[in-house]
Amino acid sequence: MRQKLVVGNWKMHGSRASVDALLGDLAGGTAGAAAEVAVCPTYVHLDQALKLCAGSTLSVGAQDCSHMASGAYTGEVSAEMLAELGCRWVILGHSERRQYHAESDDLVAAKLAAAISAGLQAIVCVGETREQRENGEAEAVVGAQLKGALADQASLEGLVVAYEPVWAIGTGLTATPEEAQDMHAYIRESLDGIAGVDPAQTRLLYGGSVKAGNAAELFAQPDIDGALVGGAALVAEDFRAIVEAAR
Repeated sequence: MRQKLVVGNWKMHGSRASVDALLGDLAGGTAGAAAEVAVCPTYVHLDQALKLCAGSTLSVGAQDCSHMASGAYTGEVSAEMLAELGCRWVILGHSERRQYHAESDDLVAAKLAAAISAGLQAIVCVGETREQRENGEAEAVVGAQLKGALADQASLEGLVVAYEPVWAIGTGLTATPEEAQDMHAYIRESLDGIAGVDPAQTRLLYGGSVKAGNAAELFAQPDIDGALVGGAALVAEDFRAIVEAAR
């Protein structure tokens, strides 16, 4: 049975004081949760978060990594650096990276290879825009993103895939549980043709305006194994409620 996984993506939010307050609440508040729980703060707050989560059930990840191991790449952070720091997870291919930094499927694949080499567990994001969904292209887009990122990887053990419809991120719109389930089922079916992946054991997360009020209904779907949470992850009470919904 796949254990539920709830990951908080803090995006470009946080201060030292807010991280202290949020993790001070969450580190004890999620103890005994049925779901595995992780937080992904900014690079500058990673060390602080790792220290605050030490000894708790919370694990820590990064929101991105470089596709290069080292070198003259100003502003980049390598997967090896993140692993050495103590990170367990890394988010790759988030729609905001694709939108604002023109990340291609090939670049996501290169970052995934770097993450795998460093021993990080990757959360690979896929998702379509509203226009693509309205044009009937949602499955084709998501399938191409999956194939582009996962093909020819050295190992995909422990892979997590997050479906995040671009039109539902930070908009307040959410795919209905049925819409989300349909796409998750398609993703699981598509993984069956990718070498190194066990579709039945691969955890699939939903991301896109997940809230305490809709989490339980989403988690009840057979192919939804948790959530990649944005705004609600910044409010301890809301995030705890989402984690609790995984029961």
